[in-house]
Amino acid sequence: QVQLVESGGGLVQAGGSLRLSCAASGRTFSNYAMGWFRQAPGKEREFVAAINWNGGITDYAASVKGRFTISRDNAKNTVYLQMNTLKPEDTAVYYCASTGPPGRRAPSKSYEYDYWGQGTQVTVSL
Repeated sequence: QVQLVESGGGLVQAGGSLRLSCAASGRTFSNYAMGWFRQAPGKEREFVAAINWNGGITDYAASVKGRFTISRDNAKNTVYLQMNTLKPEDTAVYYCASTGPPGRRAPSKSYEYDYWGQGTQVTVSL
């Protein structure tokens, strides 16, 4: 079983940056792919970014490509989402998620993930 705890959300001006962190418990973190999803009020949950077990494969939603970077530090059992050039449209609750092993790919579908964090609010002001 994996427990995930997000942090780093907050209020930021448009054009600014935030870095989200997701700390994971469990002994086999390095065998899991990790993803970030977001959900704005009244909208569907959407894929943001994913990274496979060793960071060799990443994937991004078109809306964040070139602005967001997903990375992981397996020694720290942590995955990050660096968010630059933030836009008001990025306002949402951001969730990290983990697959089970082997985590070779970087999935973009919610149903491919087994564990979810509690979410962290990101608000981008005008």
